Amino acid sequence: MASITGIGGAFVRARDPEQLYGWYERHLGLSRSKGFFAFPASAQRAQIVFAFFSQDDEYFPVVQKAMINLQVDNLDGVLDRLTNEGVAVDPKRESYDFGRFGWFTDPEGNRVELWQPVAAG
Repeated sequence: MASITGIGGAFVRARDPEQLYGWYERHLGLSRSKGFFAFPASAQRAQIVFAFFSQDDEYFPVVQKAMINLQVDNLDGVLDRLTNEGVAVDPKRESYDFGRFGWFTDPEGNRVELWQPVAAG
């Protein structure tokens, strides 16, 4: 029997996709190739999570149907840089045995989660 082996991507609707691509390129340093952002398989540092939340769960804004979680190697460094660039950054940080989390809001109002996984080994 064939099986699912992982997540192939995340797809987000945007009012102005070109503007949003440019914002992510400028503020997060992502590079678009062939019309989308891609991460090499070797760059993946930890597991990828696919989870469902109830319609009224407040972990991210109820009006937002999905939330992107991006892995980073220096949570405070990325969030400090975004703050300095005028991006709306949530001052809250959370730490767990599997890593640290922080959040920012992109120009279309999407709350985005950043995750710094615990270092391997």
